Amino acid sequence: MDVKHKVAFIGMGLMGSRMATRLLNADFEVAVWNRTSTACAPLEKMGASLLDFTNISDYPIILFCLADDTAVQSVFNQIEPYLQSGQILVDFSSLSVEATQQLAQAAQKKHAIWIDSPVSGGTTGAEQGSLVIFAGGDEQIITSLAAVYKPLAQRVTRMGDSGTGQATKICNQLIVAASSTLIAEAVALAAQAGVNTQLLAPALANGFADSKPFQILAPRMAEHSFEPVQWKVQTLSKDLTNAVHLAQHYQLDIPVAQKALQQLTTHQHAGYAQQDLSTLIEHVEHPSTLPQENKND
Repeated sequence: MDVKHKVAFIGMGLMGSRMATRLLNADFEVAVWNRTSTACAPLEKMGASLLDFTNISDYPIILFCLADDTAVQSVFNQIEPYLQSGQILVDFSSLSVEATQQLAQAAQKKHAIWIDSPVSGGTTGAEQGSLVIFAGGDEQIITSLAAVYKPLAQRVTRMGDSGTGQATKICNQLIVAASSTLIAEAVALAAQAGVNTQLLAPALANGFADSKPFQILAPRMAEHSFEPVQWKVQTLSKDLTNAVHLAQHYQLDIPVAQKALQQLTTHQHAGYAQQDLSTLIEHVEHPSTLPQENKND
């Protein structure tokens, strides 16, 4: 086994589990870890091993796909004592720029290399290996990771130094999150005007209003079909919060993003945090309605 094909993968959520599956199918030797260990069971059946943090030095490449700054920092704190010089830590999570730069500096103190590599493309892209990756960090190291990226992504773009991958993802999510609120409003308005909303996606396809989020969200909103979960409301709310904070750091006013964040946050706190982004249509149509299971919370 080529050492470059031996990886540790931390985080078996919606994206990480699918990406780890792609690597296993590409004949990588993969050790997996998740805070809730049962999430690793399907990967074990496919041939993955369970990762023991005390043996993390056995893996030249360590991959992360976790929820947020706190989750990644927590795991890094656990593995830091066992890191060895030359190990490469590739973070597919969506983090703040500040946290990413701090993690890169901490890794450097162990003579390890941190590469921020947030992804876009959703669960479908993760399953099909058609993600796009925004990489930040050492150019030669990013180039050397081609074999790891290949089963996962259709395109990898180095955006600059450490943190620029995350800054790019934040801009990506700003557009996706803000657009999702407009898509919900458009579907709700069309329904009120007597439009067959199931025809919106095909009717607007390839026009100026079209986008991948529109083609995914509009049909689900029209049909009120919210399963399976593809984008969690909580995740987009977190990403948009990072966008607003980054803009504040540079004293840049982004009122559209701030309004979208307000809508997402309200929706999240109404009990939809773990539900799909398409449930935003519920917020527009019935802003005071909670999911049935949360009405008595």
